[in-house]
Amino acid sequence: MQSNDARTLVPIVVPTVAVGAVAVVVSGIVAGGKGAIGAVVATAVVCLFMGLGILGLQYTAKHFPHLFQAMGLLLYVTQLLVLFVFVAIFKNTTLFDPKAFAATIVATTIAWVVSQARAHMKAKIFYIDPDSSDADKGEKSGSSS
Repeated sequence: MQSNDARTLVPIVVPTVAVGAVAVVVSGIVAGGKGAIGAVVATAVVCLFMGLGILGLQYTAKHFPHLFQAMGLLLYVTQLLVLFVFVAIFKNTTLFDPKAFAATIVATTIAWVVSQARAHMKAKIFYIDPDSSDADKGEKSGSSS
């Protein structure tokens, strides 16, 4: 992972984990130990899937910039479907409380998306490449009169 990838990921993961920690405490109080375990598993699942998605999206942006927008849309739809599948698969589990699991998945996913939007708005992204090869040529554009 490059340093700019970490700078992108940290402001997204920290609020998500904070929401997950609150969900663990609340689930532990409401549903006991199984609720806390469900909240921990849900937080880990959301951070894993969403984090891998961002890394995949950054790879796509670097290597296939023409596919970036379509990949972003496909990625978010796929992530939400996979999280829905996780909730459906673990609906009747006895390993942890499925209600705490589902509620934590929803809460941490919302926290992830909001944090990601905030991080993107605060990012200083160049829309003009300052190291452009055209600037080195010294050519003038336009008429010389």
